[in-house]
Amino acid sequence: MPAVTARIERESAFLRDVRREVESVIVGQRSLVDGMLIGLLADGHVLIEGVPGLAKSMAVQSLAGAIGGSFRRIQFTPDLLPSDLVGTQVYDPKTGEWSVHKGPVFGNVVLADEINRAPAKVQSALLEAMQERQVTLAGETHALPAPFMVLATQNPVEQEGTYPLPEAQVDRFMLKLVVGYPSKDEERTIVERMAKTGHELTVRQVVKPEQVFRARELMDRVYVDEKVLTYLVELAFATRSPGKAGLQELEPLILYGISPRGTIMLTQAARARAFLEGRGFVTPHDIKSVAMDVLRHRVITTYEAEAEGVTSEQVIQKVLDTVPVP
Repeated sequence: MPAVTARIERESAFLRDVRREVESVIVGQRSLVDGMLIGLLADGHVLIEGVPGLAKSMAVQSLAGAIGGSFRRIQFTPDLLPSDLVGTQVYDPKTGEWSVHKGPVFGNVVLADEINRAPAKVQSALLEAMQERQVTLAGETHALPAPFMVLATQNPVEQEGTYPLPEAQVDRFMLKLVVGYPSKDEERTIVERMAKTGHELTVRQVVKPEQVFRARELMDRVYVDEKVLTYLVELAFATRSPGKAGLQELEPLILYGISPRGTIMLTQAARARAFLEGRGFVTPHDIKSVAMDVLRHRVITTYEAEAEGVTSEQVIQKVLDTVPVP
């Protein structure tokens, strides 16, 4: 364990460089930056929700610039087609042959901007790419480049012109990060830094893709104790059968709890957070720190909960406050 921890302390240094580079452009939003880094480490996709103007897209672009690799941006609109994402066949009249034209999803970092502005059939076009890291075009399977990461932004679903993401689609995202307004001091800094005509902030590449691969291999060696693993499972089952966990009041409020995929992603996210902090083992605090971002889009509440104004975040917080911590 000491040897693994010492190596993790050395290997995780590049993440601080990435964080510093992104924060040279993005003021505040530390939880957003750390969430994106956790997704990068754990090989997971990230959904970022917030009202327009909170620098969600800029944060993703800054991360892509700091880690290098190919960057693709897809602006989701109501008239978008699935082929606009994954690609299509193109006929060449000179040769009389068909060729495959790959879409913008073939990139290392893909920004799906305002993903809930497009209808469900377009959103679902990303399912195979996000889960299998491949795309099927004209009956042929094409592997996506590695590393491959989708960072999607969305506006709150209550806003006009938005389409709720299908459950199967949203479950592919490891994390759902909710971005709030900056503080007064942060907003003052934003104005001083950004309110200049023609002023453009740039981000340097400080990481090579090979460093990301090495970090992921090492992250798998982050130790999860038996008691911590039991705590993870208890949290999962408390969302499925709250009555058995002493949360009878949540029984009529939860329609579906988290799936085993959610438990796996919670474990990986906790490992990534421990790695980010330079530790070789997972603590219950790591789990509680990432639980809301991993679970908020996986716990589906009932119509009764909606009528009472109870959100999935409130349900999850009640579970975290009730399940005993080892």
